[in-house]
Amino acid sequence: MKVNCHDKNYPYWFGKPMQCPATCSQSCYADCNSCKPVCVCSVPGACGDPRFVGGDGNAFYFHGRRDADFCVVSDRDLHINAHFIGKRGADGMSRDFTWIQAIAVLFDGDHRLYVGSRKTAAWDDDVDRMELALDGEPVHLPQEADVTWTSSAVPGLSITRTKEANGVLVALDGKFRIRANAVPITEEESRVHRYGVTSDDCLAHLDLAFKFDALTGDVHGVIGQTYRTDYVNRFDVKASMPTMGGESNFTTSSLFAADCAVARYAPGSHDDGVAMVSELAGVTCTSGMGGQGVVCKK
Repeated sequence: MKVNCHDKNYPYWFGKPMQCPATCSQSCYADCNSCKPVCVCSVPGACGDPRFVGGDGNAFYFHGRRDADFCVVSDRDLHINAHFIGKRGADGMSRDFTWIQAIAVLFDGDHRLYVGSRKTAAWDDDVDRMELALDGEPVHLPQEADVTWTSSAVPGLSITRTKEANGVLVALDGKFRIRANAVPITEEESRVHRYGVTSDDCLAHLDLAFKFDALTGDVHGVIGQTYRTDYVNRFDVKASMPTMGGESNFTTSSLFAADCAVARYAPGSHDDGVAMVSELAGVTCTSGMGGQGVVCKK
C-alpha cells in the first residue's frame, strides 16, 4: 500500500506517494514531519491480541476479557472505551485470546462516537467492514481514499478514509486523532499462534493509533495512565510479554459507560455550534445523510 502526505505545510512531500514498510504493508500512514511512512502499530495505540504502546513509548499487553468493555483512556472531557472479542485459548492456556472489536469515544459532555469492525466470515480487503456512528446516527463514507466527512453538529470533528476500505482517521481539532484499521486474523497468524480461527468468523478487529493534544495530568485508563507525568513503568523490560493487570480497575458496565473504577470523565459545559466547511481548492463537498454532516473529496 502507498500513502501520501496531505499537509501543504510540507510542500516537498505533499502528494508524494510513500510505500508502506513490509512489516505493515497494509497498515501505515505518511508522517509529513519525519517525511516517511509509519506503521500504525509502532506508535501509541493498540494492535492485535491487544499489544499497547503507551504514551511513554513502552509496549505492554492488556488481555482484558472477551465480550467485555474496558476504559482505555479516561480524562476530564474525554473518555474512550474498548469492546473486546475473544477466542478460547489453546489447551493449557489460562486465558482467552482477545482483540479490540470496537471503541466508543465520549467527549464534550454529550457526544458519543462509535468506531467498530463488523463480524465477517471470509475476509476481502476490498469489502469495507468499518462501522461508524456519531450520537447514534450512522456515518456513511464513499469507498474512496481521502474522502472526508465533516460533522455539522460538532465543530472540528472529521472522519477521513485513509484507504478505500477498512481504514479511517478520526480527528477532533485540538483534542485527538485516532487511526483505526479493520483487520482479520489470517490463516497464517492462526496457525502460528494457535488461535483456532474457524471458517465462519475471521475475528475482524481494530488496529488503533492514538494522538492526544489536550490530556490533563490526571488522565487514567489502560493506556491513558501512561501519559501522566507521574507514571512509573514497572514492567520487566526483559519479559517477552509484559502484561498489565488490574482488570477490575478498567471494567465498564457497557461500551458507552464512563463508570470504570478509575474514571475521570466529568466534562463541563460547552458551546453549541455548527461546523463550517472551508472552501479548499480542489475539494468538493456535499451534504451527508439527514443533515448530520458533510462529505468532501479531493
